[in-house]
Amino acid sequence: MSGTHSATRQRRAAILGVPVRLTGPLAIGFLAAAYLVLWLVARPEGEPLTRHLGQLFGGESVLLMSIALVLISTLPHVELGFGGIDYAAIWHRRLAIAGALLLLPHVELASNPQATALGKALAVPAAVGLAALIVWAILPRWRTMLPPAVHGAVLRTRETWPVKLVTRVLGGYERWRGFHRLTGLFVAAGFFHGLLDATAFESTPVLRWSYVVIGGVGLGFYAYRELVARHFLPHHDYQVDEVRTVAPGLVDVHLKPLGRPLNFRPGQFAMIYLETQDGWQRHPFSISGAPADKGIRITVKALGDHTTKLPEVVQPGMPAVVSGPYGRFDRLTGTARQVWIAGGVGITPFLSWLRSLDGELNEAVDLFVTSSGRSPFADEVQAIAKAHPRLAVHLIDTTTGGRLTPQHVLAAVQADPRELSVFMGGPDPMLKEFRRAFRAAGVRPANIHREYFHWR
Repeated sequence: MSGTHSATRQRRAAILGVPVRLTGPLAIGFLAAAYLVLWLVARPEGEPLTRHLGQLFGGESVLLMSIALVLISTLPHVELGFGGIDYAAIWHRRLAIAGALLLLPHVELASNPQATALGKALAVPAAVGLAALIVWAILPRWRTMLPPAVHGAVLRTRETWPVKLVTRVLGGYERWRGFHRLTGLFVAAGFFHGLLDATAFESTPVLRWSYVVIGGVGLGFYAYRELVARHFLPHHDYQVDEVRTVAPGLVDVHLKPLGRPLNFRPGQFAMIYLETQDGWQRHPFSISGAPADKGIRITVKALGDHTTKLPEVVQPGMPAVVSGPYGRFDRLTGTARQVWIAGGVGITPFLSWLRSLDGELNEAVDLFVTSSGRSPFADEVQAIAKAHPRLAVHLIDTTTGGRLTPQHVLAAVQADPRELSVFMGGPDPMLKEFRRAFRAAGVRPANIHREYFHWR
């Protein structure tokens, strides 16, 4: 390995690697634990324990919700602390769900005989709005949250007219995103409810002012994102150059820049606003092309929402606006012995890596491409492999050879798991299974990387 390449790898590993990705969650855990201890230590004299615990749960809920608002602020430092905006978005959802669940014991235990009328009025929209957001957010992921035994019953229920009516009213991603932007308003209602009615604040200034700081920070980040961020985030004007179907349900969209192009690293994704025949639509897409292409190439699978109708509603010449880039899925953070696993449309960041190879490939790489039927990119991938002897390609057609398993990967690679770096993209259940198996086999957790593309 060349000295320059080694230095680049070490620099990116220090800045972008998994240890950095852990700093965000660790900081969240520390803050939640510290706030819990503060409430327990600073319990006012004479305050009933049950009431105090109920108000403690409310304070922790505001803390988690405020952190969730910080995580979707799109600030670069937030992305750095979590190893990518996709990981920050995953933690945003986790914290929002946890914060909403804490409202249950808060409502049950907290009480204030002298509660203000305004405080009680604010509690209702806060609780109902946050609960609606959480339910709406997890509905598309019901398969991962319910046991397989009930999947058939759920699918039959979805075909009934009441459920179809609710689905039509709720709409798709765009309507959910519009409602999701109200999150900060619901958190603000809950914050002011606590400020007005928490009995612990009357005699304990440290609890009051720590609560004010926590809620103020979260709401400040929310106001920044909604009112200010759009004026500072760079946006790039593009135009649809080509829309090409590469396989049933799989479309390549080529965008050409109309001004200054987006600078990105292979493996990153962008937020792309497309003007379609149904109006402007927004979605995060992994970039499957190379930076040297000047334009942007995305490969889209019909996974729902407007992506299903993309070939019909997007035509050459239509404008597009691109913001970003985002994500830190970078092969240069890995070791010298790597495994790349691409399941279905999860191949997109790997296509960007492959199409960006310039000169020697310094790592020894085994690439596993698994798909139902022959991968539409098989010929291109094999042609690239011929030019790079250190790249071994394994094409798995699940219709004839069965599905790929972690055991198949480890047997084919025949390397010390402790020296491996694994990069994965594909369906969430598959990647969870592979992660567990690789960790059990001895692959270091810090060397297991994955791309989240179902984070919305």
